[in-house]
Amino acid sequence: MKTTHVPGKKTRKILLYALSTCIWCRRTREFLGELGVDYDYVYVDLADVPEEEKEKEIGKWNPALSFPVIVIDDKECIIGYNPDDIKNKLGL
Repeated sequence: MKTTHVPGKKTRKILLYALSTCIWCRRTREFLGELGVDYDYVYVDLADVPEEEKEKEIGKWNPALSFPVIVIDDKECIIGYNPDDIKNKLGL
């Protein structure tokens, strides 16, 4: 899926899977913006790929397929809007 880059200070590699209509996804993006960190995101509902591919990619991090999903360094993830967990895992 094609991602959009948001420049900021380099911390860890951050990829946010979000829905364009999700309030918690929007709050997560806003929070990452407040932190000023460098990250990429993809609006899964707007991605031009088959649903099976979307489910497979997100399902390896979150089998429930709920949003938002933040993948950090391709090793760990945060599911849902959780500012404290985001700050802790990013070391901020």
